Amino acid sequence: MARVKPLAELIEGCIGPAFAAQGFASTDILAAWPEIVGERLARYCRPSKLEWPKRRRKDAGTPESGTLVVRVEGVFAIELQHLAPVVIQRINAHYGWACVSRIVLQQDRVGRGGRAAAPARIDPARAVEVQRAVAGIADDNLRAALDRLGTAAVASRPDR
Repeated sequence: MARVKPLAELIEGCIGPAFAAQGFASTDILAAWPEIVGERLARYCRPSKLEWPKRRRKDAGTPESGTLVVRVEGVFAIELQHLAPVVIQRINAHYGWACVSRIVLQQDRVGRGGRAAAPARIDPARAVEVQRAVAGIADDNLRAALDRLGTAAVASRPDR
């Protein structure tokens, strides 16, 4: 009878070559990414590729550290830029050697697995308060914009 193989073994063989083309030794960095950067930040950034420096013929000793290219949503780029030294330290600790010396940010959209955001709930009493607060504004466009802003501010999301 054939031995049942874990899915991780099968996936590594299928997509391993694609990861190797991007500089990754294995798919492990994507699987461990939420542990490395934290769940919140992992939702808004993903490692894209790992660029290794060109090897010189004389240097056959310890490998040089690479540059990790990370796709990040625009609003979280500054946060990741501030956390880059911590992220580099965590990546290197995860792998047990200084494999990353630098992070380059690439602003892009990062998929969130197709899960749509839950609709906001608005308390009718709070919505009326917002309408009263903006009722005295003469300019229609400004009043409408402030009404939308106020409604968004008092709305509550179930996932927060």
